[in-house]
Amino acid sequence: MADAFVSFAVQKLGDFLIQQVSLRKNLRKEVEWLRHELFFIQSFLRDAEQKQCGDLRVQQWVFEINSIANDAIAILETYTFEADKGDDDEFASRLKACACIYRKEKKFYNVAEEIQSLKQRIMDISRKRETYGITNINNNAGEGPSNQVTTLRRTTSYVDDQDYIFVGLQDVIQKLLAELLKAEPRRSVLSIYGMGGLGKTTLARKLYTSPDIASSFSTRAWICVSQEYNTMDLLRNIIKSIQGRTKETLDLLERMTEGDLEIYLRDLLKERKYLVVVDDVWQREAWESLKRAFPDGKNGSRVIITTRKVDVAERADERGFVHKLRFLSQRESWDLFCRKLLDVRAMVPEMESLATDMVEKCKGLPLAIVVLSGLLSHKKGLSEWQKVKDHLWKNIKEDKSIEISNILSLSYNDLSSALKQCFLYFGIFPEDQVVKADDIIRLWIAEGFIPRGEERMEDVAEGFLNELIRRSLVQVTNTFWERVAECRVHDLLHDLAIQKASEVKFFDVYDPRSHSISSLCIRHGIHSAGERYLSSLDLSNLKLRSIMFFDPDFCKMSLINFRSVFQHLYVLYLDMHDGNKSIVPDAIGSLCHLKLLRLRGIHDLPSSIGNLKNLQTLDVISVYAFYCQLPRETVDLINLRHLVAQYTKPLVHISKLTSLQVLDGVACDQWKDVDPVDLVNLRELRMVSIKKSYSLNNISSLKNLSTLTLCCEDYDESFPSLEFVNCCEKLQKLWLDGRIEELPDLFSNSITMMVLWQSRLTEDPMPILGMLPNLRNLKLDGAYEGKEIMCSDNSFSQLEFLHLRYLEKLERWDLGTSVMPLIKGLGIHNCPNLKEIPERMKDVERLKRNYM
Repeated sequence: MADAFVSFAVQKLGDFLIQQVSLRKNLRKEVEWLRHELFFIQSFLRDAEQKQCGDLRVQQWVFEINSIANDAIAILETYTFEADKGDDDEFASRLKACACIYRKEKKFYNVAEEIQSLKQRIMDISRKRETYGITNINNNAGEGPSNQVTTLRRTTSYVDDQDYIFVGLQDVIQKLLAELLKAEPRRSVLSIYGMGGLGKTTLARKLYTSPDIASSFSTRAWICVSQEYNTMDLLRNIIKSIQGRTKETLDLLERMTEGDLEIYLRDLLKERKYLVVVDDVWQREAWESLKRAFPDGKNGSRVIITTRKVDVAERADERGFVHKLRFLSQRESWDLFCRKLLDVRAMVPEMESLATDMVEKCKGLPLAIVVLSGLLSHKKGLSEWQKVKDHLWKNIKEDKSIEISNILSLSYNDLSSALKQCFLYFGIFPEDQVVKADDIIRLWIAEGFIPRGEERMEDVAEGFLNELIRRSLVQVTNTFWERVAECRVHDLLHDLAIQKASEVKFFDVYDPRSHSISSLCIRHGIHSAGERYLSSLDLSNLKLRSIMFFDPDFCKMSLINFRSVFQHLYVLYLDMHDGNKSIVPDAIGSLCHLKLLRLRGIHDLPSSIGNLKNLQTLDVISVYAFYCQLPRETVDLINLRHLVAQYTKPLVHISKLTSLQVLDGVACDQWKDVDPVDLVNLRELRMVSIKKSYSLNNISSLKNLSTLTLCCEDYDESFPSLEFVNCCEKLQKLWLDGRIEELPDLFSNSITMMVLWQSRLTEDPMPILGMLPNLRNLKLDGAYEGKEIMCSDNSFSQLEFLHLRYLEKLERWDLGTSVMPLIKGLGIHNCPNLKEIPERMKDVERLKRNYM
């Protein structure tokens, strides 16, 4: 993975030489030398990385290279920023000509001095390379991204797997459902235990989302405990999931003691029939601290606990039900392996024999099996599979069961350098955290993990994510419109990411117990005690590239020393409590290298935000105020690609943001006077607060728009004319939320997915929608108030998924014989008067409520 760090540094050094055309000759030579040496060292890195697992000296050698690469980038970025200061003010520059010359000479001297220091470090590294016997086995290193990286492209939409982990366990699901639904009025605990990787959490979620459970328990909540837990936070999370996250509730909860929270939750639950899942309990004390808050109303309430420890499971409830999750049988293991293998038909008998041996060594552990299958799916031919087996067997004695870490590490080691970085990045998030796909993609881009090329970086990054999913290193938790919407990593893989990241100093997470964090890492994660991290640690000598706060209690942004400690930042990710209402200081405008800024729990931004010329992503969430204040200087962010913020003040010159690809949250009255003709790169637009009195016709000027979401201001508001949609030639995904008085006769033929939400149409929409030649996915939710829909012959020729929901007056559905020839899934929910489903639709797979 060090190859990726050095490759990035080589690229940045090359960019610097191109951009700084007036660079002093001596300094240019120094930079060229540095770039050449790093390029040369890059050719030895793969051999070093293969050896570093068994040799701490080689690990240190690799780390030193990473450190030099990062220091080189920091030095040149600082020089570039200082050299460019004041260039826009010609008059001031002339007045201060002498001072400028002096400052630039001093800056040149400082940079040259720092590069000399780097040169000495590189010479030391070269000597150590010979000492450690690191040879050049990667002749093509440094010539650009590997073939594997460049071919990881989003060629198809992601389709979620169907409960693969439950091979052979359907009987268990039915058994546990019966236990939860039995006519036992006493509140009881169902405990599921077993080692990591058996699928405890997945099984619990299968039960939690079961339609029978949803209809039987009016109140449900889910919390994850993990090894490091805080009882007050757990109680608050349960209350929030039951009662919602209103400002009043959050303010009230923050003022409560632990005893108050316990009483409040008991009162909230005492009249309800509830199901609460307490996931990943490591200590008995964790459950003991919670159970008093779960009252026994003698109404059949239930609690599900998942744990790795048998004593936690058995002592949770003396009269409760305990289920030990078993390992898969040999037949079930092979079935699971084949289901996850991308091309079973390519497995010749000799390969099958190798695979049988490897699957047997997984000892029936589902996670190990799916990871192994994901690894072998990307190995072609018998010899490649033999190599996997040889590595798998190395250091493993036949009289011992295989450690899952061997398989996980093998799959990790098989990744390209770029994919290793992308996988490790999941480790900086808190354990069990669900991560939005858009967030991780934008973070990867900001960090420089995604190579630039002909294809959009967002598409390449999405291909990387799908590749990690195909290899079973990342789990999908939610899909939307046939794309991954949310994902996570299993806790064992999370541990692996932390372990591997520690070896190469990729990131470190602040430990509030020892009050420590590595000064050698350029990325810091803070999961708690953020104020102590900032106020008590000496961060002045660090060249931090990324800092990510996941501390809900952090609110004092004034503690952040933007001008010195954080001056090299690429990523500032502040996931703060909704109610903190932090004030963003003007000094944030000094983060000249910043590429991603994510702020949760703030209301407005200072005008200095316009100084962040390198910013690619601005993501601002203001939950209480609903809208945030963006200064007019926001339009000076010329490299901005993703603007996610619901804001109040109009950005009159928003068309200056010609790099913009995603605009999410703009209100209609801020958009109405915009001339979008220059927004040539805009692909996704989400507009809110639409009124009938506004015209949306200027949206047709967005020639590359592919995803459009439009939301009316309130339930009684209607859309203006939607005729413009027919002019959006590249539009593929359309979501309309609000009343539609008249559906347009024509929609763009390019549309593949559509949602009509609360449209309350009085005319049957099917004759118009059925003529869309490429429509694959259609959801009508409260969209029609009539009694009959008619799908004529030859309509919906490409439709694969149809969801009808809250069509409360619908009584009849007429279906022609040649309609929907490709239909795969059908969901019908809350259509109480629909007398009968057409005969041909009765065998179509039923869709879950949340499939969209």
